[in-house]
Amino acid sequence: MIKQTDNDFKLSGPSRLTPVNWQDERYRRSVLASLVKGVYVLKDDHRRHRVGSEALAPPWWESFDFKLLCFLTDDKDYSIFGAVYEYMTESKGAPKYVIAFRGTMVKEDSYFGDMKLNMNIMINTLHHRSRFKKAMEAVEKMVSKKGASNIWLAGHSMGAAIAMLVGKSMAKDGIFLESYLYNPPFIAVPIELTPSRRVRRGILVACTLVTVGLTAVLQNKQERQQSEDLFTTLSPWLPNLFLNPSDIICSEYLAYFEQREMMESCGVGVIGNLATRYSWQGLFLNAVGKDYWSEEKSHLIPSASVTTSRNPNAHNLSQWFTDDSVSDPKEYRYKTDEALKLTTT
Repeated sequence: MIKQTDNDFKLSGPSRLTPVNWQDERYRRSVLASLVKGVYVLKDDHRRHRVGSEALAPPWWESFDFKLLCFLTDDKDYSIFGAVYEYMTESKGAPKYVIAFRGTMVKEDSYFGDMKLNMNIMINTLHHRSRFKKAMEAVEKMVSKKGASNIWLAGHSMGAAIAMLVGKSMAKDGIFLESYLYNPPFIAVPIELTPSRRVRRGILVACTLVTVGLTAVLQNKQERQQSEDLFTTLSPWLPNLFLNPSDIICSEYLAYFEQREMMESCGVGVIGNLATRYSWQGLFLNAVGKDYWSEEKSHLIPSASVTTSRNPNAHNLSQWFTDDSVSDPKEYRYKTDEALKLTTT
């Protein structure tokens, strides 16, 4: 259960962030994480009936000159899962609006609803849930009224999965939203936790070859072309991913991009690009008649800016409030290729 001291901005928040510098990626990372934290605390305030001067949530956004415009609630359990913020001052590089989504709250009244959503993430049916649909409606409404360049997305864990899917859905229509995704779920065998780098690279090579082989056997030319077209469309979108190698929930994003980078360094980048677009588990399950993996709706993405943390609190949002053990961001950009030729001959 979250300690109340963790919810108190004066005790746990990144109050060090002065002066304002939206040009600094470290500042952006910490502020956006604070806005996501604000959703968690807003939900806790609502549950504990804290209002007025007793409410703990407002400092998490007011400290950075944001105003809460509205919050998003689940249609079934009525729990608060998202918030829309407006930035109240003018600052170069700053967002005008931020839409943020929280992750799972353990031992709270929304626990069962949160866990059901986590199951949807695991079986790739998040797009069927009302929270995602409400998130999409809110984002589309704000983009329509305020313009895409003024809207930023943010989320942690389960909330990052919602923001990821919203961002991908918008990117399909050529709308690329600035996105900050903290510990986003990646459902896969935890290769990244393998201690030996040599063994890990060997496993990555094996997984890549299995994926490419299954693609050649199980997908026709038209399906592979559709996959390539989708990734080409999505490739300009560069979401910011914040990952901890020790976090089993998100660490496989590191293996995912390392796989492609390794193939490129070996001169076979087309193979890496092809494997990037598919999951061998999903290909297999689809082959046996289970509509498990829709590439269009999955967590697979072509490009990203990746920042890592070695903080021992591997899944905690608070690790992103500070600069301790946090790396500089590294960009992975998808290169359109001729990978189709590998599987059509």
